[in-house]
Amino acid sequence: MLRGNSVRILTGNSHPGLAQAVVERLNVPLTPCTVKKFSNGEINVKIAESVRDEDVYIIQTGCSDVNDNLMELLILISACKGASARRITAVMPCYPYARMDKKDKSRAPITAKLVANMLAVAGCDHVITMDLHASQIQGFFDFPVDNLYSEPLMISYIKRNIEGWKNSIIVSPDAGGAKRVTAIADKLGVEFALIHRERKRNPSGPEKMEVLVGDVRDKVAILVDDMIDSGNTLTLAARSLIDNGAKKVYALVSHGACFLPSLPMTKLIELRRAGLLSQTNLKKIEELPIEQLVVTNTVPQHQHEEGCSKLVTIDVSPTIAESIRRTHNGESISLLFGDWAEGAGVNGVGVY
Repeated sequence: MLRGNSVRILTGNSHPGLAQAVVERLNVPLTPCTVKKFSNGEINVKIAESVRDEDVYIIQTGCSDVNDNLMELLILISACKGASARRITAVMPCYPYARMDKKDKSRAPITAKLVANMLAVAGCDHVITMDLHASQIQGFFDFPVDNLYSEPLMISYIKRNIEGWKNSIIVSPDAGGAKRVTAIADKLGVEFALIHRERKRNPSGPEKMEVLVGDVRDKVAILVDDMIDSGNTLTLAARSLIDNGAKKVYALVSHGACFLPSLPMTKLIELRRAGLLSQTNLKKIEELPIEQLVVTNTVPQHQHEEGCSKLVTIDVSPTIAESIRRTHNGESISLLFGDWAEGAGVNGVGVY
């Protein structure tokens, strides 16, 4: 139940399906607004109802045309600020440019910080996001940031749907995910493994992965990562686990970004604008020695599901809806990191 000033929930064009699922759970209408482009590519926003002195939440994720979606969000925030909204919260299930969170080489930009600055200048008061690539991104902001986790939903999925999970091993495909997999392994009471991607000095040579920590032989290997883009890391990791004797391989990923192959930028733009998904990389996923690729719907997955029988989607709308309700009512959101989230359900598999 929502109390106090009424809640206004808006969305751009990035993920209207998720926004609709959230408002249905909160039992509030989606505030009508029009977000479209002029012929020269400029974005035009029209909010059809008053947001004066309201608690506004704008649901916009970082996917497909990331730059357009980010610009839509900034313009929506600015429009609400100019319309005297009491508080503006950007709900960004997948934070754009999250991988550019540090200066890892000379002259490299820290674009995640730039995005934080842009949100602040536009007039944002609060950010709700999920599974940041690096938790320290929260420090880029001078206002509150709530970083939700899909970890409880993944644990719930493993317990409900992976046969033999008690004889499983949780695997990270890189050192950066070690903290994530050890947390899941501890809660499940199983072991963890770490594999390393060996990059050849000869660029033309094949890349490979080798298990550095843990023994996967005769166990169900569960790969856990925060993002999949081209699918190359997943491909190498799955084959490495099978080569090392794993009985079965499952992959659980927070943000199933796009699966688009290496194509010219103009072709990629055409595919994204048409809403088309490259069958090349979906076919690659189908041919992988994995039982299932489990992703969340922080980015749209419907087209992906149609082209890949191994793809399963976990619904995060209950977690996002509850975070909005608790934020509006001034309640703690720490509940969302525990048993409540584990029972929130799985889209297409569990009850939610």
